[in-house]
Amino acid sequence: MTYVGQSATASERNESGEPTPKAGLRDVVAAYVGLTKPRVIELLLLTTVPVMFFADRGVPELGLVVATVIGGTFSAGSASVFNCVYDRDIDEQMRRTRRRALPRHIVSPAAALVFGVILAVLSTVILAVWVNGLSAALSLGANAFYVFVYTMLLKRRTTQNIVWGGLAGCFPALIGWTAVTGELSWTPIVLFLVVFFWTPPHTWALALRYREDYANVDVPMLPVVKSAREVGRQVVLYSWVMVATSLVLWPVADTGPAYPVAAAVLGAVFLLEAHRMHARARDTEDLTVIQPMRLFHSSNLYLSLLFVAVALDPLLTR
Repeated sequence: MTYVGQSATASERNESGEPTPKAGLRDVVAAYVGLTKPRVIELLLLTTVPVMFFADRGVPELGLVVATVIGGTFSAGSASVFNCVYDRDIDEQMRRTRRRALPRHIVSPAAALVFGVILAVLSTVILAVWVNGLSAALSLGANAFYVFVYTMLLKRRTTQNIVWGGLAGCFPALIGWTAVTGELSWTPIVLFLVVFFWTPPHTWALALRYREDYANVDVPMLPVVKSAREVGRQVVLYSWVMVATSLVLWPVADTGPAYPVAAAVLGAVFLLEAHRMHARARDTEDLTVIQPMRLFHSSNLYLSLLFVAVALDPLLTR
C-alpha cells in the first residue's frame, strides 16, 4: 500500500507477494476520517451537548450548539490524529490498531500531521469566533494535554497513564458549560470529575481484553503489570467513587428529582457489573471467564444515559 501522494511501484508487495494496489479516493477519505477516531468523538460530544442543555436550563440556541459541536469535533479529531502519528510504531503491532491508516500506509505521517494541525486551527477559530474565548482555550488545552502529556509523556511510562492522561477527555463537560455561560462553576467541575473517575474502569476493561497487545509493545497499562484480580479491585474502587461523585451533582446544582433517581439506578447497575467482573477475576486470568468487554460496553451505556439524564433534568423540572 502506498502513501498518499506517492506512486505505486511493482516492488511494493503485500504479504502474499502480490503488488499492493494504490488506495482509491474512498479509501483515502475513509482513512482520514478514521484518523480522527469518530467513535471517541461521539463519546466526547455526548458529554458536551447535554451539559449545554443543563447550563441553559432548557434548550440552548441552535447556532451555539452547532458551533460548539463542530469546534469540539475538530478539536477531538485533531488530538486523535496527533496520537495516531506519534503511536504509529506500536499501532502497527497491535491487533486492535493495525488496520488504522498509518500502519496500512494509506496516509503518510507528514500528511496526517498537516491534517491534525488544520483541524486544531479550525477548531480554535470556530470556538473563539462563534462560541467564546474561554471555550476555545479549554479545547486547545485539552488537545495539548492529550498529545503532550498523555500520548508523549505518560502512555509508555506509567501504569497511571490513563488515570491522569484521561483528564483530557473530561474537558468537554467544561466546554459545554462555558459555551453557554461564559464562565466556570462547581456544576461542570462535578461532571468533569464523573468522567475522570469513569475513565479508568472503562479503559482498563478494554486494556484487559487486549493486554497481550500492550505487553508486546511495552505499554505498561495496568492489566499488563498487575493481575486481573487487582485490575478488578481497582475498577470497583473507581466505580464507587464515580457513582458517589455523580450523586453530588444533585445538591451542588440543585437538580430536580429525575437526575438523582437516574444516577442512582444507573450507578447501581454499573456497580453490579463491576463487582461481577471482579468476582470472575479473583481466581483466573482467563479472559473468556472474566469477560472484560461486558464492563467496557456497560460503561459506554452508563455514561451515555447519565448525560442524557443531565440534559433532560431541566426540561422535566421547568
